[in-house]
Amino acid sequence: MNWKLEVEKILPRVQKPARYAGGELNSVVKDPAGVSLRFAFCFPDLYEVGMSHLGMKILYAQANERPDTWCERVFAPDADMEALMRERGIPLFGLESRDPIREFDLIGFTLQYEMSFTTVLNMLDLAGLPVRSAQRGAAFPLVVAGGPCTCNPEPLADFVDIFVLGEGEEVNPELYDLIIAAKKEGISKGELLRRASLIQGLYVPSLYDVSYKEDGTIAAVTAREGAPARPAKRIIRDMDGVFYPQNFVVPFVEAVHDRAMVEVLRGCIRGCRFCQAGFIYRPFREKSPQVIDRDGRSLCETTGYDEISLSSLSTSDYSRLEELLDKMLPWSEKGSINLSLPSLRIDGFSPKLLEQIAKVRKSGLTFAPEAGTQRMRDVINKNITEEEILSTCRTAFEGGYCAVKLYFMIGLPTETEKDIEGIVDLAQKVVDLFYSLPDRPRGKGVAVTVSLASFVPKPFTPFQYEPQDTEEMLREKQHHMISYVASKSKKIRINYHESKTSHLEAVLARGDRRLCAVVEQAWKNGCRLDGWSEHFDHQRWVDAFAACHVDGGFYANRTRPYDEILPWDHLDYGVTKSFLTRENQKAHCDATTPNCRLQCSGCGANKLLGRACL
Repeated sequence: MNWKLEVEKILPRVQKPARYAGGELNSVVKDPAGVSLRFAFCFPDLYEVGMSHLGMKILYAQANERPDTWCERVFAPDADMEALMRERGIPLFGLESRDPIREFDLIGFTLQYEMSFTTVLNMLDLAGLPVRSAQRGAAFPLVVAGGPCTCNPEPLADFVDIFVLGEGEEVNPELYDLIIAAKKEGISKGELLRRASLIQGLYVPSLYDVSYKEDGTIAAVTAREGAPARPAKRIIRDMDGVFYPQNFVVPFVEAVHDRAMVEVLRGCIRGCRFCQAGFIYRPFREKSPQVIDRDGRSLCETTGYDEISLSSLSTSDYSRLEELLDKMLPWSEKGSINLSLPSLRIDGFSPKLLEQIAKVRKSGLTFAPEAGTQRMRDVINKNITEEEILSTCRTAFEGGYCAVKLYFMIGLPTETEKDIEGIVDLAQKVVDLFYSLPDRPRGKGVAVTVSLASFVPKPFTPFQYEPQDTEEMLREKQHHMISYVASKSKKIRINYHESKTSHLEAVLARGDRRLCAVVEQAWKNGCRLDGWSEHFDHQRWVDAFAACHVDGGFYANRTRPYDEILPWDHLDYGVTKSFLTRENQKAHCDATTPNCRLQCSGCGANKLLGRACL
């Protein structure tokens, strides 16, 4: 069958056919006969989401810099496209060539969120491959996965051959070299996996045996065939020297974040106890203003974007931010290019910074107090005060802004009803502040939006030991919040996430290998694209847990003792378990820890850079 012709026939019958067309500006097409490795880079979500992801842009461009490698993009088809593909027998294909990805050497998935797990299985099945690695036999392709969810890869351990731990720019080329050499030598897949396990940053789950105690907790994780007892993540030491693309593929369909992006730093100095990214991306490393400015200017020239985002976990923590803006604003203003600064800290928001960003940014501002009372902010180690929150809002209002979005979490450890009501009370103080200012924008009302996320305990955080509130508890808190707002103010708008999704995230985030059967059963029940409300079907997951005789509450709603072996304890992400335990204990004493710039807290991550840790 001519797959490419079949694809052409069905594209007019689907919504947004440009998702599957390929041929975008700056996409890379090579002669398959002229390369030694074909790599299908899969994002287990729709095109618009995947094309927004910076990590995929970096690794796609880096792989294609190699003459011996051709990397193609693959995204999950929406329901209409999937139905036609299955009806016509069209296998999942690479966008650049439209060749079936089952013919490639390497299939790689980026795991950005737990709700993508069933989509990974669906994409393997659409490719015409068995979903379980043990059933794929000795032939290629090799199935690999990376991204933040690989800090606990166990719920996908039965489906993936190799997990990439940490940052891929250094370890990925070593994996490419290993596969190319294995093909030339004709070594077995088993030997290839054994060799891969010896490369720092690669974890081969099939080389580790997991045993369990009678109570369901883990007894031991044992390495086999010479694999390291504690596989360690890989990090980039020199941020100025690391590869960065000089162009991006420009999508045909508007992406979720449709703009150029330039990375300013990695890691975070803050240590918010709920935030997984703040710990797994440690240690903190910055790029120089010269390199950021060069890369940003190049991307705008090669893509035609009129907006560029300074990307990081906390852009206002960049130590040379004002110097950087002084470099970038002249050419961005001249070219009418909007300069976006996401992830601004409340305590890093100065009048001068407001003056600089106001030159190009006219939308509302977003801040994340995370909790409504000072006690709760101390528990989570947010290290900001109510005075700082109100002072920042004052600066914004006096600078001409009249819309503020505030992010909070509910269900945090030790939370009380007073803490929940404190969220509304704080938002009302922001409203009152606006109307008290003589220099506020005239003729306009204030808009304060409160966005509520449900707390999800994650691996490698001080709250990895904590139970998540049950769905009923979260719903009660959400309803109390809504009624409390109604009694206080008409100027505050509340948005919140569905508690069923948050519960499932907690189960998958802290799960072990016994969840592999649940994920597979959920996929067989029809689950895929679970991050989208129109696709998510909670009952299918309920049925999957029941069929596999697995209790999701065991993973989501149970307190872990400090000495329990957690499913991810055999992986080394730099931050030590003893540090996370100390931080958890401090949380229960309402005690804070200074940020890394003020004082090293001895988390262990500096050892990855060859530096001493306390």
